[in-house]
Amino acid sequence: MRVRLDYGKEGLEVNLPDANLKAVLGLQEAVALQNPETHIRNAIRYPIASAPLADVARGRRDACIVICDITRPIPNETLLLPVLETLHKANIPAERISILIATGTHRPNLGAELEALIGSEIANQYTIINHDSKDISQHRFLGNSPNGVPVWLDKAYTDADLKITIGLIEPHFMAGFSGGRKLVMPGIAHFSTIQRWHCPRFLESPLATNGVVEGNPVHEENLAIARMAKPDFIVDVTLDAANQITGVFAGDMWYAWREGVTFAEKNVRAKVTEPADIVVTSGAGYPLDATFYQTVKGIVGALPAVKRGGTILIASQCAEGVGSPDFTRVLQEIEDLEVFVEYISQPEVFLPEEWQVEELAKAVRHANVICVAKGISNESLARCFVTPADTVEEGLRLAFERQGQNASLIAIPRGPYVIPTRA
Repeated sequence: MRVRLDYGKEGLEVNLPDANLKAVLGLQEAVALQNPETHIRNAIRYPIASAPLADVARGRRDACIVICDITRPIPNETLLLPVLETLHKANIPAERISILIATGTHRPNLGAELEALIGSEIANQYTIINHDSKDISQHRFLGNSPNGVPVWLDKAYTDADLKITIGLIEPHFMAGFSGGRKLVMPGIAHFSTIQRWHCPRFLESPLATNGVVEGNPVHEENLAIARMAKPDFIVDVTLDAANQITGVFAGDMWYAWREGVTFAEKNVRAKVTEPADIVVTSGAGYPLDATFYQTVKGIVGALPAVKRGGTILIASQCAEGVGSPDFTRVLQEIEDLEVFVEYISQPEVFLPEEWQVEELAKAVRHANVICVAKGISNESLARCFVTPADTVEEGLRLAFERQGQNASLIAIPRGPYVIPTRA
C-alpha cells in the first residue's frame, strides 16, 4: 500500500507491504470552517464563560497578546486581525499593544520567518517580542507554585493591563493537549522555571502523556502556574490535516480550553485493537519536524501502537539539525540514557533540555527506534540513541530483519497529531 508520510513541506511517499500492514491510523477529520474570520469574530463576541472581548478590553491601558511560535502551524494573522480590531475599538491603540511570541526554550522567529508567522502588516505596525527564556531581566518573579516550582514569567505579559493568549489545541506528549495554559507555562516562562517543571518528578508519571488531562501532573502544574498570571481572555483553535481551522474556542482560560479539548479528542484518537511489531510514523512535517528535538514527540506518540521490544521507524526531515546547542550537547555527552535519567532524578540536578532526553529514554526503553532524517548525518543520529537509515525503505528492511519477515505493521502518517488508543 502506498502511504504519504508528513515530512518537511512536501511529504514522503512510501510503499508498505500489504501482507504486514494491519492499520493506517489517521485523524477523524472535522469539517474546516467556511469563512473562519466570521467564526472568530463570533467567538470573541459570544465567548465561553467570559464577557465579550470588547467588554473585557474596555478601560484597559495596554495589552499583551501571546501567540505560538513557528513550530506550531497556527494561522496567527487570521486570528490576530479581529482581536486587534476589537482592541482598537476599545481605545487601545497599536503603540500600546505588544505581541509576545511564546518561544518557550526555542529560538526566536525573525525576518521573513516572522512575517510568515504573523503577516508583514502586523509585523510592521506592532511591537513584536520574542520571548527569551535565558534573560532573567525580562521576567517577573511571582512566587512558588503549589509544588514548589519558582515561577518567573515574561514581564511584557505580567505587566500588561490586558492579557490575551492565542493558541492551538492539539495532542501534546507530556501535557495531554497544547493550548490554553501552555501559552503561559512554559511558553513565556524563564528557563529555570521550565527546568523545575520539566523534570522526572512530573514526567515519569504514566499519566504525563498524549491525550491525558485528568491526573496528569505536567498539565496540573502548568495550569496552576498559568493561574498565577491568568490571561484575561484566550482564543484557541483546532486544525485539520491541511491546517485549516475546524473550531474556535474563546473566553475563559479553563472553560474555553476544556471545550476545545473535548472537541479535539473526537478527532485525534485512532483505535488500535492490538499493538504492532513495527510502527512507521513521522515527525508531522513542517514546521514541527525541523529538529530532532521536536521529532521526539513523534517517537513517543507512537508508543501505544507498538509492542514492547518492537520497532518504531520515524521519518522526520530535521532541516535544522538536532536542536538547540544545549540539547545537542547533552545528547553528545550521554553514554547511557538510563544512567542519565537516574542522575537528573536527583532533586537538585537540573540540566538544559533534560526533559526531551528523558522522553527519548521512555521511548527507547520500550522499543528500538530507526530514524530517517535528511538534515542530520548518520553519525550524529547514532549519537541520538536511534538507528540511522537513509530512506524509509532501508529502515523497513532493518525493522523486518529485527522483528521477522512476518512482523505486523501499523502506519501513522501524521505522527504526533494522532493518538493511538487501545480499542
